[in-house]
Amino acid sequence: MSNLLLTRSDVGEFRRRFRWMALAVFLAFVVVLCRLFQLQVVSGSDYASIAHENIIRRATLSTTRGVVRDSQGKILASSRPSYNVHIVPGRVLPSSRRSIRKASVDEADTWPRVADALRLNPADRSRFEARIRAACAGDEDTPGRRGGRDPKTSPCWRAMLVREDVPRDIVAELRQHQTELAGAEIVAVPVRYYPYKNLGAHMLGYIAEIDADTLSKVRPAGYDALKTDERGQVNPLNYDVGDTHGATGVEHAWESYLRGQRGWEKRVVDARGRYRTGPEAERLIDAPKRQEAIVGRDLRLTIDIELTQAIERAMRPHAAGAVVVVEVRTGRILALYSKPDFDPNDLSGGSGRARIREAFGRMYSDPLRPLLDKTVTGAFQPGSTFKPFSALAALEDNVMNPDETERCDGFINFGRKAFRCTHVHGKVNMREAIGESCNIYFAKVAELAGMDRIAKIATDFGLGSKTGVGVNPESAGRIPTRAWYAMRYRGQFRLGFTINAAIGQGATAVTPLQLTLAYGALANGGTLYSPQIVRAVETSDGSVVQDFPPRVRQQVNVKPENLARIYDGLYSVVNDPKGTAWGVRDPSLDIAGKTGTAQTGYVAKPEDDPKLAAYYAQNHAWFAAFAPSKAPEIAVVALVEHGGAGPTQAAPVAIAVVREYQRLAAVRAGREAPARAPARKTASAPGTPTAPAAVAVAPAAPLPAREPAEPLPPLDAPAAEDPPQ
Repeated sequence: MSNLLLTRSDVGEFRRRFRWMALAVFLAFVVVLCRLFQLQVVSGSDYASIAHENIIRRATLSTTRGVVRDSQGKILASSRPSYNVHIVPGRVLPSSRRSIRKASVDEADTWPRVADALRLNPADRSRFEARIRAACAGDEDTPGRRGGRDPKTSPCWRAMLVREDVPRDIVAELRQHQTELAGAEIVAVPVRYYPYKNLGAHMLGYIAEIDADTLSKVRPAGYDALKTDERGQVNPLNYDVGDTHGATGVEHAWESYLRGQRGWEKRVVDARGRYRTGPEAERLIDAPKRQEAIVGRDLRLTIDIELTQAIERAMRPHAAGAVVVVEVRTGRILALYSKPDFDPNDLSGGSGRARIREAFGRMYSDPLRPLLDKTVTGAFQPGSTFKPFSALAALEDNVMNPDETERCDGFINFGRKAFRCTHVHGKVNMREAIGESCNIYFAKVAELAGMDRIAKIATDFGLGSKTGVGVNPESAGRIPTRAWYAMRYRGQFRLGFTINAAIGQGATAVTPLQLTLAYGALANGGTLYSPQIVRAVETSDGSVVQDFPPRVRQQVNVKPENLARIYDGLYSVVNDPKGTAWGVRDPSLDIAGKTGTAQTGYVAKPEDDPKLAAYYAQNHAWFAAFAPSKAPEIAVVALVEHGGAGPTQAAPVAIAVVREYQRLAAVRAGREAPARAPARKTASAPGTPTAPAAVAVAPAAPLPAREPAEPLPPLDAPAAEDPPQ
């Protein structure tokens, strides 16, 4: 009994161990509490954000690009709905990853049914299946993620584009069996559409997927780590991978207006990346839940598409060339036509990448260069259309009496070189020399006026410098001077250089747009306007946001009486029986202008194709004019590239354009089209020239009613979104 009351020696040892055990447990609880405090309090917001990001996806809502209309409201470029089909490789073909994830044995392959629904041929079916298996071959478990489903590291869970612009019947079938075709998703995107196809293609341009070089400039390294305002400065238009942008023409120049701004919408996804809806899902989404997309602005151009259609008809017999029509009172461009052209619908991605590659391959192999905008990018020798400016230089310097005559025997010798004329003109004064296009007379003009004075007048009228139209890369052309030739030929300047310059040959080169604006300045009394191709910026409901008035580039300082002399000579070209355009005139039209036939200097090589060599050996045919001659409204320049003679090839094109312009003006004003007038009598005597009155800037006319754009159906799927997790 007494032994039971005695203290056992091992109890003290147990008590000592118990204290250490209690201390260890206490310390463990302290560590757990500290860790909980760190997770819940210190880093709680960070982990909450991560958890929130795991179930919330921000889906991008596509915007609609602005509509482009002509001056009468006809739609030139708009957007149409298109549907692309994307697949998630890991969901349409689970068998490609079963060796890695045994838990997926209950998932069935939906790829065969998806391929059948998309009407894929055997070659495409095999190709995509190989891509799917390759994408999921390395779908290993990723630390911190379940089942290797991290879309940032595994291509097996990234959406893959299968077909673009699928027909509506396929879209209906896929939506009808959406629950049975897991992994296939229909993405609705707007596609650019050009209803007039090739007409005005260079002027309008086309849109294309943004290339890697451009994207690297707006999304440099470290872009994702920047703040929102910093991103806006680097990438103001919010370009992303796969976006499209204006590549050329108006689409490129006015990209910031047309593009619009994408929106976004928050959505709840489950572990398989499927969207969840309902009250519980809505409760998980924090505000703001949605930001609506901003539609791009609409553009109202100065272009008249009906007039452009008339130009296209007039140019059908010719392989290549350009036609420009400008209002002489405002500088507004009514037509900007370049041939050969292309269909921008083929290049804007609506029919898939294969069609884009095919179209570019076809155009790059075309020797007539259909991608080149000959109205502003191409520079050509103007030929005799340049002679009025040479004559004006002589008049301004008082070095020639316009009534005195020079004898033309058909040629003139300068050293070892003979300059030839079209034929023997006999004695001609300035008016007759312009009307009959006498090279010998202008050789005398070159000798008396000199190259630098001719160059000064030409540059005052805008030749040899960029116009600033801005729609495509613009050539400055060239107006040579004595200094230019001295540098090129090491001080060996010859009079023949000046003669070539006076008749628009040699190193002289201008663009059709430059020449049109210069003739417009001749017609309106010396006011050179900046070219204008966009009349107004509008909202989708037709309200004008910004209107662009005409802008004067410069006022050419020339004497009115000298302009009257030049005008009289241009009038005789068309209306005098000896004029070079008399044979193709339309007596019902009142036109003043100048024909031109410019030598190209092409020398055939033995390896050249004979047919192409024969084509390139032909001269460029020109006709520059303004109408009506007494009160000019428009200036027209027609260039038939390698077309031959200006009077027989280019003049009929320009005359047809003037005829259509007057017909359209009469119809739109509610009048009958002017009847054909009897043949015009010979022009007035040289002693009584009549110059067109200087024309002031016309007040802005109200914009005509526009053609409503066909509304796009609601896009029930986002244009782009994060891949499912």
